[in-house]
Amino acid sequence: MRCIVQRVSSAAVYVEGKEVGSIDQGLLVFVGFGHKDDEALLEPMINKLLKLRIFSDKDGRMKRNIIDINGEILLVSQFTLYGSLKKGHRPSFTEACPPERAQMLYDALIGKAESIYPGMIQSGIFGADMKVSLLNDGPVTLSLELV
Repeated sequence: MRCIVQRVSSAAVYVEGKEVGSIDQGLLVFVGFGHKDDEALLEPMINKLLKLRIFSDKDGRMKRNIIDINGEILLVSQFTLYGSLKKGHRPSFTEACPPERAQMLYDALIGKAESIYPGMIQSGIFGADMKVSLLNDGPVTLSLELV
C-alpha cells in the first residue's frame, strides 16, 4: 500500500464537474494498492497518517499531528502509484492491485478511517476520472509505503 501525503490548507476532488469531497486544513492522501496488499495494512496506515507530526506548532516546528489541529483527511484512490517505468516510456501497472479488489480495499480504508477518526474523512470516487484541486501548505509532501 502506497500513499502520497500532502499537507494542505484546502483540497477538493471533482467528478464530472461536481465536487464529491473537500477539506480545509489537513491531509490530502493519494492511495494505491499493490497486488499483494490486504486489509491488515489498513489500520496501521490510518494510524500512521493520524500520528504524522507534520503540522507546525507555535514556534514553526513540525510537532503537531492531524488530531492536534482538528484537521481533515481527503482520501483519493490512485492506482498509478504502482506504475513502473523500468522499461520503455509507458508505465506498466503489473504490480497494481486488480480493480475489483482495490475498490474493496479502498472502501474498507474509508470505512475504517471514518470509524477511527469520525466526521473528519472525505474521499474521491474509486475508478472515476477525478480532478483534484489543492492548496499545498509548505509544501510538505511525503511518500509512505506499507507492505
